[in-house]
Amino acid sequence: MLLSVIARPGNAFEAMRHLLEDNHEPRRAQLRHIRRAIAIYRSLLDGGVVEQLEKPDAEGRIVRLTVDLQQNFALNQPLSTFALASFDLLDVESPSYALDMVSVVESTLDDPRQILAAQQNKARGEAVGQMKADGIEYEERMELLQDVTYPKPLSELLWHAYEVYRTSHPWVGDHPVSPKSVVRDMYERAMTFTEFTSHYELARTEGIVLRYLAGAYKALEHTIPDDLKSEDLEDLTAWLGELVRQVDSSLLDEWEQLANPEVETAEQAQERADEVKPVTANARAFRVLVRNAMFRRVELAALDRVRELGELDGGSGWDEDAWGEAMDGYWDAHEELGTGPDARGPKLLKIDEDREHGLWRVWQAFADPAGDHDWGISAEVDLAASDEEGRAVVRVTSVGQL
Repeated sequence: MLLSVIARPGNAFEAMRHLLEDNHEPRRAQLRHIRRAIAIYRSLLDGGVVEQLEKPDAEGRIVRLTVDLQQNFALNQPLSTFALASFDLLDVESPSYALDMVSVVESTLDDPRQILAAQQNKARGEAVGQMKADGIEYEERMELLQDVTYPKPLSELLWHAYEVYRTSHPWVGDHPVSPKSVVRDMYERAMTFTEFTSHYELARTEGIVLRYLAGAYKALEHTIPDDLKSEDLEDLTAWLGELVRQVDSSLLDEWEQLANPEVETAEQAQERADEVKPVTANARAFRVLVRNAMFRRVELAALDRVRELGELDGGSGWDEDAWGEAMDGYWDAHEELGTGPDARGPKLLKIDEDREHGLWRVWQAFADPAGDHDWGISAEVDLAASDEEGRAVVRVTSVGQL
């Protein structure tokens, strides 16, 4: 609201005073809102988002925006201004820039305790298995497990930035920063919603997962200025929005209707709410879904989890034995299979859109140590089946060397 008032003609201070005091709120609540508005204004001023003018401009403004912000830009979370200030700490040229931006935003969201507990349990279970394999005694294992928790990307950077920010913005003290990785974890693992909830055994709390993802999507859309959004970040945001929409579109439809109100009858609103948009209609998001589906297979192949690969692709003839035989050939030629940022980059993925036959033909190259990129996965994406199932339906056709 504050940004909208500043952007329009006239004296923003007088307009805000009118909004904050000329209402039916109790005086105590009014004072709380006033202090909050002043704190946000100071944050925007310190961050260079707004500037105070020495004299009113031609439209009567005495304070104005210094940057062009998208129409739906908003600072709706208590730590949104902290996130806005923290974006400058990230390296735009870093391969992990898009994911780091997600981590900053996620650190300002409320903790989804059930998800974080499930992530911690999973991490500790895997750690125990590794410790047993390493021959570590029980007492030492229990001690070491105390340090195993859920993923917290950029934790040191964010905690330090928060302490510095709090010295000049003491009002954020009631809202500590909380590094976590839900959206980032799902994206890095190239998982679908169903795969994520299954992996962490969250089937009974799918609603909590979905609401968190929807909230994260809205925060990414609202909080990050357009000029800070890289192409990878826009792809990731589009993917997240489509993922939520395909599971339950009502979580986003209501929000988008509020952001872009239209005059329509109750019947029209209901028809629009009931309409399920095909997953292929959002080309940008669908390409990310395809890319993630292919990279999910790369990650499993790198871990030599041929049983899971067989479960994914058994229906298209690529069962555990077929995958095992194909990967044996790769391991005979190479000792490693990369899964880093470059491995999932667009250079190693080729998509041939054959709309006439309702298919996309895809080639996902492996990031081998020699850099030959002559091993990989060929697959077809069935567009009609994808629309029917609300996900990228990938059918592997071959795995091997070109």
